Amino acid sequence: MRSRKKRLREVYVWELPVRFFHWLNALCIVILCITGYLIADPPAILTESEANFSYWFGTIRFIHFVTAFVFFFNFMFRIYWGFVGNRYSHWNNFIPLKKKQWQEFFDVIKTDVLMIKNKPVESIGHNTLASVIYFASFCAFLLQCITGFGIYAKMSKSLLPQLFAWTIPLMGGDLMARQIHHFLMWFFVLFAIVHVYLVFYHDYIERRGVTSSMIGGWKFIEEEVAIDEEVNENAELATKAAQHK
Repeated sequence: MRSRKKRLREVYVWELPVRFFHWLNALCIVILCITGYLIADPPAILTESEANFSYWFGTIRFIHFVTAFVFFFNFMFRIYWGFVGNRYSHWNNFIPLKKKQWQEFFDVIKTDVLMIKNKPVESIGHNTLASVIYFASFCAFLLQCITGFGIYAKMSKSLLPQLFAWTIPLMGGDLMARQIHHFLMWFFVLFAIVHVYLVFYHDYIERRGVTSSMIGGWKFIEEEVAIDEEVNENAELATKAAQHK
């Protein structure tokens, strides 16, 4: 019989809005990548078909545009939640401004990338390396929205696309914007593959319920780590309360 030697505590890490954003965002990326690829390189069945199937390409474009709107507003909601959510979803977790964060950043690289350290990094939410990568992906989300709606503005009079119409000349024209938009699609494909691999990797190595935490919100954290985190959180709350007096 196998059993754990460490005492674990359940910690509520990912709130419902964060989990909702995550799964809706994942669905949007899958749909956008598939439809975007077909738009960029449509197979013959979409261009040379019977009359009753001739609008397949238009349907694919429609699905792409509708999903783009959902993706954009879902992303805007996540930015908002980065200011009102709990400490694990807060925006300052994604930008390493503290010495402790940079130390964790290099520790994760030594452990997960270079594999010259055996001890896993004790982090409850995202570790610093993951946070930096997520911040880069958020920047990619924004650039993808800018290029996508900027290109769409030429064929739509809707308010949202027109807000981004001025960005296309800054990028050097429509062709360059399309190239950036297409390149970012492959970035998201690669990101998704690496992301899924690392989630299952950490789930197996750390045994903290990383995969299930994005469904139920709870992680299994070592008792000592959870206590230290609770002490630090209470200290931060006390500091903020003192500052507002």
